[in-house]
Amino acid sequence: MARRPRTEGPKHVVELVRSTVPPVHPAGLPFVAAGLGVALAGRKFRWLRRAGLLAAGASAAFFRHPPRVPPSRPGAVVAPADGVICVIDAAAPPAELGMGDAPLPRVSIFLSLLDAHVQRAPVSGEVVAAQHKPGRFGSADLAAASTENERTSLRIRTDAGADIVAVQIAGLLARRIVCDAHVGDKLSIGDTYGLIRFGSRLDTYLPPGTEPLVEVGQRAVAGETVLAELP
Repeated sequence: MARRPRTEGPKHVVELVRSTVPPVHPAGLPFVAAGLGVALAGRKFRWLRRAGLLAAGASAAFFRHPPRVPPSRPGAVVAPADGVICVIDAAAPPAELGMGDAPLPRVSIFLSLLDAHVQRAPVSGEVVAAQHKPGRFGSADLAAASTENERTSLRIRTDAGADIVAVQIAGLLARRIVCDAHVGDKLSIGDTYGLIRFGSRLDTYLPPGTEPLVEVGQRAVAGETVLAELP
């Protein structure tokens, strides 16, 4: 008679929870703690306790940091953010990077409040430029957001010498851009390098001649969806 496989008991349950519930990005911990603090302070008042727990849960969901498995094939450029592909066109890269005004292939991703808001390196390489530019906080799904809204631009150079630009763009509700990458840093494809609070947009500029492999309206998964393959 075959024996039923043994489970690990509580330890097995913990592992299942860890594999199902994504961790929270460190930038979100103060928001979760604030909600829990309100719930604790208002434990004698049901409505206040519920409001605090709801705020903590919503913050944990917004700042979730799910694990991703990037593709291993050479030349792949992955999406730097979760969201919907809203623009595929050609445009000059951000002026503050000093890359000239020649149009480059561009793929834009719009992040809603329900998307994970961590940003991931689209390629492996060295950060050769990182620039922040103050600006407006208009709706991130509008075309003007790429040039008028507050942004942080990251220029990554691959070992083959190709430059990829990822631009974090603040939106109507996003008032804080977090970029943990600095000039000289070495990033691997899919590495988390930043975060935007709250709805926002990510523009990816590709080298000349690169053909995007995605379509407008398609959902992108950060670190996994291949936007293009370098020529």
